[in-house]
Amino acid sequence: MSHQRYPSMDPVKEPHSVSLKVLRLSRPSLVAQHTLAAPSELQSTTGAAADDLVPASLAYRSNSGTNPDPFLLTPILNLPPSFGSAYVGETFSCTLCANQDIPPEPPATAQPAKAPSQKKSIRDVKIEAEMKTPGSASVQKLLLGPDSDESKSPTQETGAADAAGADGVDLESGQTLQKIVNFDLKEEGNHVLAVTVSYYEATETSGRTRTFRKLYQFVCKGSLIVRTKVGPLPYNNTTTTKKGSKQAEEEKQQQKQKRRWIMEAQLENCSEDAMQLERVVLNLETGLRYRDANWIVSESLRPVLHSGEVEQVCFVVEEDGKSAVVEDSDGRVVFGVLGIGWRTEMGNRGFLSTGKLGARNTR
Repeated sequence: MSHQRYPSMDPVKEPHSVSLKVLRLSRPSLVAQHTLAAPSELQSTTGAAADDLVPASLAYRSNSGTNPDPFLLTPILNLPPSFGSAYVGETFSCTLCANQDIPPEPPATAQPAKAPSQKKSIRDVKIEAEMKTPGSASVQKLLLGPDSDESKSPTQETGAADAAGADGVDLESGQTLQKIVNFDLKEEGNHVLAVTVSYYEATETSGRTRTFRKLYQFVCKGSLIVRTKVGPLPYNNTTTTKKGSKQAEEEKQQQKQKRRWIMEAQLENCSEDAMQLERVVLNLETGLRYRDANWIVSESLRPVLHSGEVEQVCFVVEEDGKSAVVEDSDGRVVFGVLGIGWRTEMGNRGFLSTGKLGARNTR
């Protein structure tokens, strides 16, 4: 995440007593090891078994047998070395740290014989954050919380953000005010995180309010490519009732009046990470219902997509006969949106919704 300098809102041209550090929060990954068998010469001289492994090929192997398993993945966790990539559908999380940088005063006996300087105290430290997205002309104020709680509703977040921004914190030397911000990434392109820090710098005889602002820019990439295809699916005229009966004729008449379609969707993983599809659902408009023709909802049977792999899903959409279907100005039947949920290798959640899907009126 690149940092861009921004002119300070404070007219005083002095170093600030508070500094800002911004760090992205992401989950670690498992360390891989490439196990190697011991050389044949070493095995013949030492009498070692043929399946013995070179100790240096095991990650963090010790004499106490910390990692004796030759499996590819080790119990060691690896922290990401850099910012990494941000993808549409994921939740961007970062921690904002305002640090009090005034050094503590030395003991009275160690002070040199010179005019004593006025002691500064930092009060009412506040952090505010905003996000500028590619598709919006205005900025969006973000919730700052003590933890990364993703279960709050938008109304709760707004109220919590107002309450959190109303109160400042007093910081002693070396102390830190830390906040965590979460933002759902919904579109590709450049995003700008703007962080504003304000505080009151007080001395024994005076005080002043100081403010500075920093911008952090990052690029959000696409995570899934969704391709859809819709075609009419006629009813067959076979019924389970006796041929020629009144009930069979009524069922045939109802089928002639109803329409149904088959919708296929191709999901391509265009990110760098593997993902496991958790659910693919249709949020339909009124007057329609659908039947899912995909995998059984079981954790062991959910498809896993590595980078560049594709998964096909299929739905049968039909009129429910209870209310009229929604049609646009071109006479196109509007189905609704397709929602896709997934998890990455280390359990990060992602969710993506398509635009309005539909089919041409075949009547």
